[in-house]
Amino acid sequence: MTRIFRSDVQWPRRAVRVLFAAAALWAASRVHGAETATALTVTAAATQSTTWPVAFEAFGSISPWQEAVVGTQIGGYRLVDVRADVGDRVSKGQLLARLDAALLRAEEAQLVAAWEQAEANRARGVAVRERGGMSEQDVQQLATAAKTAAAALEAKRVQLRYTDVVAPDAGTISARVATLGAVANVGDELFRLIRADRLEWRGELPAHEFIDIEIGQRVALRLPDGGEVGATVSRRAPSLDARTRLGIVYADLEPGSRARAGMYVQGRVVLRDSPALVIPAASLVVRDGNTFVARLVAPGTASAIALQPVAVGRRDAARVEIVGGLAEHDRVVAKGAGLVNDGDVVKVVGAPP
Repeated sequence: MTRIFRSDVQWPRRAVRVLFAAAALWAASRVHGAETATALTVTAAATQSTTWPVAFEAFGSISPWQEAVVGTQIGGYRLVDVRADVGDRVSKGQLLARLDAALLRAEEAQLVAAWEQAEANRARGVAVRERGGMSEQDVQQLATAAKTAAAALEAKRVQLRYTDVVAPDAGTISARVATLGAVANVGDELFRLIRADRLEWRGELPAHEFIDIEIGQRVALRLPDGGEVGATVSRRAPSLDARTRLGIVYADLEPGSRARAGMYVQGRVVLRDSPALVIPAASLVVRDGNTFVARLVAPGTASAIALQPVAVGRRDAARVEIVGGLAEHDRVVAKGAGLVNDGDVVKVVGAPP
């Protein structure tokens, strides 16, 4: 009797355990079904083959192509007129400043009188020689004196012309030292002039990039205000700097830009175009220091996810080049890539045909 009673009690307990296990399995299946029903919706994009410019970036200063120094060619005379200032655009030969010429004019008058006297003496000597009253040697001395007086007069007139300080070329005044009333010495700098308003970018490049530069290549310069200006490589330095190991590339700026001499700007030098396999930059996922994309393994509007390691090449704000890990026309998650894991099943929208 005791054994039969125990068997009857154990049987209901086992049945209850079985029922609980079945209920747990049923609940798990319901949860899995709910998760499948609420699969994440992602936007897809396909890899594309395109051409991408091979370029590199460098920094350099914007400087005048040539800066002319305008100074005095005579000394000891006072500046009586200053007609140009910083920022003025001037033409070739335009008057910039004037020195006091009163003393030079007086000296010119004296030399005119001396030359006229010497010429009169020469003419008189020739007439006397014809009558036999003067030797040929004496006549030659009078002629030499007349020529000397003429040369002295011409030299003084050149000095008079130097009292007008004029622009040696067209351009813009970049500096002014001239002060009204100051006494200028020979060679004193009065102005600086940016010749032809021509500016150039002097980019500093390491050797492995410097050797790839060719005359005529285009450069895009990023100005401090965010704007861009184009430039064209005009020449290269013949050697690299022995201390910095950098080479200088000179690029002429397009006229009429907002660039100014003295700016230090970044330049992007375009060498050539090359083929590239690209995807949207938002498709990249970085985890544990490695770069992945969420590749869609099946076509259509529902697909499993495979986190695919990739090697990245060039990039810009919107695109990135893939140099390893994907093939052309592979589909990847373009939006929402950071929210999925390997093996997830997602709903795909925006997939290319």
